[in-house]
Amino acid sequence: MLHASEDSSAWTEVSEEKNLHTIFMIDALANAAKLLAEPARAAMLLKLMGGHAVPAGELAVAAHVSPQTASEHLARLIEAGFVTAQRQGRHRYYALGNEEVADVVESLLVLSSAPCAGNGVKALRPPLGSLEYARTCYAHLAGWLGVAITDALQREGYLETARGRAFAVTDCGREWFEQRGIAVPRLAGVANLKMARQCPDWTERRPHLAGALGVTMYKRFSELGWIASSGKSRAVRVPLEGREAFSKYLHIVV
Repeated sequence: MLHASEDSSAWTEVSEEKNLHTIFMIDALANAAKLLAEPARAAMLLKLMGGHAVPAGELAVAAHVSPQTASEHLARLIEAGFVTAQRQGRHRYYALGNEEVADVVESLLVLSSAPCAGNGVKALRPPLGSLEYARTCYAHLAGWLGVAITDALQREGYLETARGRAFAVTDCGREWFEQRGIAVPRLAGVANLKMARQCPDWTERRPHLAGALGVTMYKRFSELGWIASSGKSRAVRVPLEGREAFSKYLHIVV
């Protein structure tokens, strides 16, 4: 049986351990916030949200800074794990560290987005060709179209929401995806954040499909010609084939 002094000592040790853990979290959060608070670094991260590796020169232009300053910013982002670098010949190319970084950027945009102007009623559909209409979020589809597809997949019974912002693929959903040439693990009904999750959309303020399934779906829709990259930005176009396909298979008027 513990005496009062021993019990007090044990409590003090636990309390100190908790305090150290709390201090560590506070420092980690503050340091991450400082990195993202710099406009030049924020511009670079947004440039990399397309999911493609980009040379330092393009990132410097996007951030409106000199190449030397861009290198300093990139070094800090790499050290924090937000960005990775790889050398190809004489050049270095930069990309987001992982999809979780893209989720953080998108989530911060959701938090910081100002309310819609005007009478407070948001338009049902943004202008064609705009980032709000359709864009890449790291390597999956976002914007009005991304959310509309995600809503349709749930409405048709192919996806179900699960705990922890995950999506579970139903049996008929697995069949639907595989008929489109999109492979889904056999344990489709098991919710898995890495396979399928809800990514907050900063323009629609509702989730679109992310995770391995979201990435694979984006690639396959591109191969089928249902969507196409604009080439100049993260905006995504929807050709006639895509409009017909989304109407036929998901009952979406694009």
